[in-house]
Amino acid sequence: MSSRRAAEDGPTVSGAEVIARALRSQRVEFVFGVVGIPVTEVAVAAQALGIRYVGMRNEQAASYAASAVGYLTGRPGVCLVVSGPGLIHALGGMANANMNCWPLIVIGGSSDSNQEMMGAFQEFPQVEACRLYSKLSVRPHSIEAIPFIIEKAVRTSLYGRPGACYVDIPGDMVNLQVKASSIKYMECCMAPPVNMADTSAVSVAASVISNARQPLLIIGKGAAYSHAEDNIRKLVEQCNLPFLPTPMGKGVVPDDHPNCVAAARSRALQHADVIILLGARLNWILHFGLPPRYRADVQIIQVDICAEELGNNVKPAVALLGDINAVTAQLLEHYQKSPWQYSCNAEWWEVLKEKMKSNEEASKELASQKSLPMNYYTVFYHVQEQLPRDCIIVSEGANTMDIGRTVLKNYLPRHRLDAGTFGTMGVGLGFAIAAAMVAKDRNPEKRVVCVEGDSAFGFSGMEVETICRHNLPILLIVVNNNGIYQGFDADTWKEITKLGEISKVAPPVSLLPNSHYEQIMTAFGGKGYFVQTPGELQKALETSLAEKTVPSLINVMIEPQASRKKQDFHWLTRSNM
Repeated sequence: MSSRRAAEDGPTVSGAEVIARALRSQRVEFVFGVVGIPVTEVAVAAQALGIRYVGMRNEQAASYAASAVGYLTGRPGVCLVVSGPGLIHALGGMANANMNCWPLIVIGGSSDSNQEMMGAFQEFPQVEACRLYSKLSVRPHSIEAIPFIIEKAVRTSLYGRPGACYVDIPGDMVNLQVKASSIKYMECCMAPPVNMADTSAVSVAASVISNARQPLLIIGKGAAYSHAEDNIRKLVEQCNLPFLPTPMGKGVVPDDHPNCVAAARSRALQHADVIILLGARLNWILHFGLPPRYRADVQIIQVDICAEELGNNVKPAVALLGDINAVTAQLLEHYQKSPWQYSCNAEWWEVLKEKMKSNEEASKELASQKSLPMNYYTVFYHVQEQLPRDCIIVSEGANTMDIGRTVLKNYLPRHRLDAGTFGTMGVGLGFAIAAAMVAKDRNPEKRVVCVEGDSAFGFSGMEVETICRHNLPILLIVVNNNGIYQGFDADTWKEITKLGEISKVAPPVSLLPNSHYEQIMTAFGGKGYFVQTPGELQKALETSLAEKTVPSLINVMIEPQASRKKQDFHWLTRSNM
């Protein structure tokens, strides 16, 4: 358009600029993505308005990062992707966000409108595909409709049970110019409404709790998301309730609180007669609430924001529909009027403390072993000793994550991120990048420590370049056992390879022994450490944590056949049923 024509018709604005302004109006702070045709201009326009754009190396990692921002800040992050394959790669993050109940907005470029159904470049039925993985999947019919659609997507991602929303942008809409006066931007959507439970149901729940002989409070990540930490801690202490956090519920009440019975997890679940479920679901993580993991006559008091979740797998004795923080406040109000406290001398406390002591002693024995290579417990013992109390811990991997959640402590809410409800591997580096970007603005001294199994690291290892490009002082610890679950040492691997073609003779769980993952970090300018002994690990940890401006990767070699200590029940419910 000529400058004369522009002067006659008034100023114009592109579709990309409208998208960016609509996002800023909804208080979006972060966009993660991989740009290309047709969305590059959207990222440029977002940066021009002060929105931070973090270019990732894979769309999956970008969508994981954007979803973690939603969990950490309560406002959705945005994942920006190209059409076809780019959007397909982002579906993993959308599904993960939906399963974890985290707000996320995915914006995908798509084929030009006038080429639809013609076999256009990267043409794919994106709106239809995303309906399976999101709460809302929509394509605006015009540039003028974009602010309305963006507001609705953000609002939908936050309201009720949070989740992912998808907005499809035709390629020809990105650079199309329209009159600026034709665009009406929406005000930022209101904060989600806070629902409270029925007061009579709260009274019934309090009565059930007060009559419990062996009560147990389970704290889920929904409690962390609702910022219920102050009220839940008051409830724990006022009523003297033993509590068990789910993996991402850790830190809502500090792991070192005297009422935390995480070290006796199986015993607590199996013998509790009344369980108060705050923001956790009776899914595979909690063994569906069914025997033999639970008493057949256990009474469940279920608190959830989603009505459809109430009664899932087990009929609750009391169902409390509402926001976790608000419902906990209701319970506190009841107990202020009618005080009750569970006895410190109850036999249940003795049972739990005895089991905790036994398990902790078994873990300490494993951690104190001097043989090399090290085992998981030795590694985590030394890591735990040096971790800052307020650090954010990201963890993924099989044994790495399962053992790490018992040994590595969390003391603050929303300070642990892991594979979550969907059991998603590959989330680690995306989550760590998100956490570091959020901390950069809000608490620049906070450290992000990402603990990965070697197999898990392989899903997103190239995001090390993203970490170094943005100079994020993340500490990556790769617990390397040369395999998936378990691997082989170099000598055994050498014997295996003599048997024939690796694809025919090597066990499917095996990875290349003694891989130097730390060299990926040094290749991009960070610090890398290859450690094999406790002394080397201690020194590498001390040096890395003292370094506040440069990312580090510690590659820790452990015994390839190392595993967890003997469990009363296997982590996955299908075993021992």
